[in-house]
Amino acid sequence: METTANANDVENSVDVVDPIHHQHQDQGQDPVPVPDASNSSHGDPESEPKPEFNEEEIRGILEVIASTGKFWHDWDKLKSMLSFQLKQVLSEYPEAKMNPEQQNASLGETYPELLKRLDEALLCFIEGPPFTFQRLCEILLAARSIYPNLSKLALALEKNLLVTSTLTACADPYPQTMTQGPEESEKTSEELQLHSHSVQNGVEPMVGDRDEVMTEVEPADIDDEMTIDMEALDEIVGSSETNSTPSGNS
Repeated sequence: METTANANDVENSVDVVDPIHHQHQDQGQDPVPVPDASNSSHGDPESEPKPEFNEEEIRGILEVIASTGKFWHDWDKLKSMLSFQLKQVLSEYPEAKMNPEQQNASLGETYPELLKRLDEALLCFIEGPPFTFQRLCEILLAARSIYPNLSKLALALEKNLLVTSTLTACADPYPQTMTQGPEESEKTSEELQLHSHSVQNGVEPMVGDRDEVMTEVEPADIDDEMTIDMEALDEIVGSSETNSTPSGNS
């Protein structure tokens, strides 16, 4: 009886230590890793579940980078966010749902090959983000409106990833004033789309047009002022000649 009790105690202790493990074994499923220090230190990094990000959080961070051209977060974390956003954006294109033959005809390669190539180009940056980081964020925030075709988007992303210079993290305080609500976030996204459209189409912002109008107006104002000054000078000279005539006759 004592031997049986000891065996039961051992079995019960195993159930208490790892009930999830036994539950999944009974159901024929793989055990779910327990998020404690012992498992994380001995687990295989490649087999660990990939981190999930909040899409609103990612958009907020990318909008700050797109507006300032600077970054404050850890590059490894940003790189994971950028990789996540890249896959999300590319998956929204119809080419992602085509069969391999159609993808080859449209893209020159299959969609998984394209995705892997661009993602690997991004992950190659170890020390910091590419110096084209700001433009990359602008593209990923408004990709569908800038590039209707996936092939053109892929070329743009590849062009901005085929660089060697990198950026360093900004030491200035994070711009708290840029924390936006949903409506302001949508407004910022629309402004980024408008800016991207202008750059892509070679159209300068309205400020440039206003400067041209001012340039056209200013010479006319100068001519009017010169005309007024010349008339005043003629009056002064005429008055002087009139006053000097009697003294000359005397």
